[in-house]
Amino acid sequence: MNQLLGEYPCKIDAKGRLRLPSGLLDQLPGEERESFVVNRGFEKCLYLYPKKVWDGITVQVNNLNVYDTQSRQFQRFFYRGATLLKRDGADRLNLPNQLIEWAGISGDAILAGVNNRMEIWSSAVWNAQLDEEPENFAAIAQAVMGNYGVANPPLLA
Repeated sequence: MNQLLGEYPCKIDAKGRLRLPSGLLDQLPGEERESFVVNRGFEKCLYLYPKKVWDGITVQVNNLNVYDTQSRQFQRFFYRGATLLKRDGADRLNLPNQLIEWAGISGDAILAGVNNRMEIWSSAVWNAQLDEEPENFAAIAQAVMGNYGVANPPLLA
């Protein structure tokens, strides 16, 4: 699976339909353009996964220890609202109303490619979040990425 990139302004109509932009669909292999899974993101957005990516993630989630309280809670919240979606002939997905309402999306939205998933945001929330960009992004980058690869050096081919 290729990394998904780009920010795409889009609209969610009154029936909850979102048209997938061709620029985003073109980044997906042919067999991964038809089925998707949507669920709640960690912030007030929706995560939209190609079904193949979702299946890989659920292997990890399903292997959590069911005897551990936090693992059970995580599984419940992770799967809450998760819905299988099929793309229609007009490249639209019909998003569940309860997820749209949870994310506070009405009308204008942003569909952002983030690694192996897409995030669906209310345009207003997306723009407000970008307006709050940290003053010292370099310090955050250092804290998060500064030691990347030290403990796990890349493998040589």
